[in-house]
Amino acid sequence: MVVIESAGLTDIGRKREGNEDAFYVDDDLKLYLVADGMGGHLAGEVASGLVVETIRDYIRAVNEGEDAEQLEDSDETLSKPANQLLSGIHLANRGVHEVASSNESYSGMGSTISAIYFTDDTLIAANVGDSPIYLSHNGNIEILSITHNVITEQMAANPEAAKLIGKEYRELLTRGMGIKETVKPDICEIQFFSGDIIVISSDGLSNKVSSEEIFEVVDEEKPEKACQTLVNMANERGGEDNITVIVLKIKAAKDKSGFMGMISRIMLPFKKIFN
Repeated sequence: MVVIESAGLTDIGRKREGNEDAFYVDDDLKLYLVADGMGGHLAGEVASGLVVETIRDYIRAVNEGEDAEQLEDSDETLSKPANQLLSGIHLANRGVHEVASSNESYSGMGSTISAIYFTDDTLIAANVGDSPIYLSHNGNIEILSITHNVITEQMAANPEAAKLIGKEYRELLTRGMGIKETVKPDICEIQFFSGDIIVISSDGLSNKVSSEEIFEVVDEEKPEKACQTLVNMANERGGEDNITVIVLKIKAAKDKSGFMGMISRIMLPFKKIFN
């Protein structure tokens, strides 16, 4: 059974009038969420809150054996828990879109979502938008999320054309929760090991503090203190955006020290690509 030491923190930053980020930490459900809202007055806050609440309530219902709605667009290559997380994300997207479409005050609102969900054997990471999910294993850092913005997608398709994109368009999201009736999350499912560290954040942190700096802090400090240190660093460097961070340290996991465990860790990046 996985044992996780966790903490999360959100901060308004130094420039914004309100906090449009939302997060959720639940060591019983083994569910961890960060959502970064966008929109007009209060709309971003509404969107991110609705996304987090919908996914939380859906996964909670599933774990309690309730007759939760099963969506038709399940992925046969993924486990049942991974498909349940996808269902929660799709339901949240639908909820935000319906509220935005029916209330003029919330028209155009949306949110990112980055989620981590643990089974006894695997770590499931899913995201929509640009809130990153980082994993550190034996000091090696990789990103489990896919960045859905103009510059990242154009760099993958045509690096030369990407150089011509104006600065004001580079960070625009290409996917968001509630923007359209449907959404396509990116998802991967991998094994985890004792000593692994996962960090989920909004771009209010990742735009100010590099992944290497983040894990220098997280390696040295307990999750609660690390969250505060990282928020302080982002604020000291301008704090133009809301700042949210979740830190997860895997304290115990099933023994995967044998041959298959070694192969799983070697194959981790490839699993991410194929899923």
